[in-house]
Amino acid sequence: MASFEINLVINRPIEEVFAFISNPENQPRWRAATLEITRTSSEPLDVGSVVKGRFTFLGRPFEGNLEIIALEPHRSYTARMVEGPFPLEARYTLKPAGSGTQLTLVIEGEPGGFFKLAEPLVVSLAKRSYESDLHNLKDMLEAQAIQVA
Repeated sequence: MASFEINLVINRPIEEVFAFISNPENQPRWRAATLEITRTSSEPLDVGSVVKGRFTFLGRPFEGNLEIIALEPHRSYTARMVEGPFPLEARYTLKPAGSGTQLTLVIEGEPGGFFKLAEPLVVSLAKRSYESDLHNLKDMLEAQAIQVA
């Protein structure tokens, strides 16, 4: 099992940060590897909801489904890639940090095939990608350049 953790403080209220990251439809706005997210149903997103996505990793496009597996308002959000080159789980945990939000992201996955052979490199590249994405998220939210839905 491959895993890594990233921590950063976003100078926005926890409610705003949670509302933005817990909506998978926002991912193409801040995650470079997420090309498109499409809802498969009209009901509110909650535990058990699945969205379809188009992603890219190491220059290779792929399609996959994300399932929300845990959701605790203003505290944590966890989604699992249920299809794609390797299954992974992304767990976001939020805590107050003064007037901002301490965000911790833990990624756990089980690379298979080619990705298993190159696991140390894959983990390093994935971590760098997520770090860049989270800094993009921080910049967007702090600039208030987004509409939180």
